[in-house]
Amino acid sequence: MRRIAMAQMRVEGGLIDKNLCQAVNTIEAAATNNCDIVVLPECLDVGWTHPSAKIEAQPIPGPTSQVISQAAADHHIYVVAGLTERIDQHIYNAAILVSPSGEILLKHRKINVLDIARDIYSIGDTLSVAETELGTIGLNICADNFPSSLHFARSLASMGADLLLSPCAWAVDANHDNVKDPYGSLWLESYGTISKEYDITVIGVSNVGNITGGVWQGRKCIGCSLTVGPGARVIAQAPYGVDAETLEIVEV
Repeated sequence: MRRIAMAQMRVEGGLIDKNLCQAVNTIEAAATNNCDIVVLPECLDVGWTHPSAKIEAQPIPGPTSQVISQAAADHHIYVVAGLTERIDQHIYNAAILVSPSGEILLKHRKINVLDIARDIYSIGDTLSVAETELGTIGLNICADNFPSSLHFARSLASMGADLLLSPCAWAVDANHDNVKDPYGSLWLESYGTISKEYDITVIGVSNVGNITGGVWQGRKCIGCSLTVGPGARVIAQAPYGVDAETLEIVEV
């Protein structure tokens, strides 16, 4: 049994130091709760599609990933974190898996980059998994799990992944009414499909907070982080809301 924390943390656009501090505190909280793995959101450093990515993105390994790696080592816990990565003239929407000793075991660059985000992010071109003491882990990011992109998740499962972890930034219009239009059916469909086909667990973790810059300025990220186990069984769904920060712990 693996104890996993879905870290539905607030991410504030462009405030890299504040966001990293929040991430470190969240990693510590997950370790204090005896979790084996903590999964943090997509682009937690500067926020998804925030224009500051063009200035603040760092290499991986580099200063930003080192903060995450050090926190993983300090608290002896596996960490998955979404970061923005700079390589030469390219910026990628990336995710890393860090071991309890602080080693980066796996890096994924988002492949299904939405058209609206391509002025910032280049497109990733690789998929891989990492064998760990907790099983074989695959990484992808948010829209990589769209119904039209499930070949990415299928490829990771075919590589042996029995746990698929996905940093996300799930956003809706500012006036979205979750009572009239409950959020999450797309992810329930996608995660359920993969979990049934390959008998694996899929976890997506979204941030919360208002989007304050970029093409989707004015929208809001609303959490609803989700764990779906084999057979499309919903194990946990975190709360909805722009202020719904939480550390949701699941056992899978």
